[in-house]
Amino acid sequence: MNQITESMTQFMNNHPNLKYIFFGGKGGVGKTVMAGAAALWAAKQGKKTLLASTNPVHSLSNLFEQNVFGKPVVVCNEKLCYAFEIDTKDTIERSKLEIKEKINWFLKFADLTTKADDFVESATMNPAFEESAMFENMIDLMFKDEYDFYVFDTAPTANARRLLGMSKVYSLWVEKMLKSREEAKSLRELLSYTKKKEADPLMDYLLNFKDRMSKAQGLLTNNELTAFFFVTLPESLPIAVITRFINWFYDFGIPVGGVVVNGIIQKNQVAENAPEFVLNRVAMQEEHMEEIWKIFGNNVRAIIPLFETEVKGAKMLNRLVDYLFV
Repeated sequence: MNQITESMTQFMNNHPNLKYIFFGGKGGVGKTVMAGAAALWAAKQGKKTLLASTNPVHSLSNLFEQNVFGKPVVVCNEKLCYAFEIDTKDTIERSKLEIKEKINWFLKFADLTTKADDFVESATMNPAFEESAMFENMIDLMFKDEYDFYVFDTAPTANARRLLGMSKVYSLWVEKMLKSREEAKSLRELLSYTKKKEADPLMDYLLNFKDRMSKAQGLLTNNELTAFFFVTLPESLPIAVITRFINWFYDFGIPVGGVVVNGIIQKNQVAENAPEFVLNRVAMQEEHMEEIWKIFGNNVRAIIPLFETEVKGAKMLNRLVDYLFV
């Protein structure tokens, strides 16, 4: 008989230094509620915990039935549990100013009279710019180190893949930028009439940025500190999404903590004379559970029942905690 070999609780106990956990998966599978329950559980263990949303479409305020936008707020009357919907607009505006400053440095260095504003608008109109701002917010929280435990409610898996992979992509980009900058600087000095060394704020920025990305990548790929949990429903599409992306996380070195299966209809609550629709759903779920066991096996950490009402507010979240952390 298929059964869990290492539960979520056992996994946490076996990784006592775990500090950063992420929940992801296809949209609508229950990532946010699992992240909320995990944050409550961690707080109940005596850890000052921050649950932060890195999903541009925030839903934590709705989950906790209280406003958590823009700053960390204590939720569910659990004094050590804080929730925070990050305001990306503020970060984007700050990033625009920083980019404008860097471009002005470059234009001055290249003796160009073009204004930076057009470059800034072009750069920040890219949809990936919001993800970049969200990544910066996420690692800022991690670097400040003001909490004992961090839970991140991520965007759907494809977006989360890009978000968490940014540290590696940025590192490769910065290496190329540094090389180009060094070559340009050397050429400028060779052509210069004076041997005076000029300050290079852009080079300083790139070196600092390189260190920052190296530190972020170190945290995100440390299997003692970090774990990414996939949430799925017993349905073909969300299973296919995880199957497709899980190897990418391994390739990028992001530790996979396991899989949580959500929304299981309890067979012992289904009568033989139940509507055909219900019986068909149960049969379909059983079929997909076999597939889940076959693909993910020992990585299944918890199986969550389909509740009679949506998970929302302190009462339901605390109830979910008992199932997620058996």
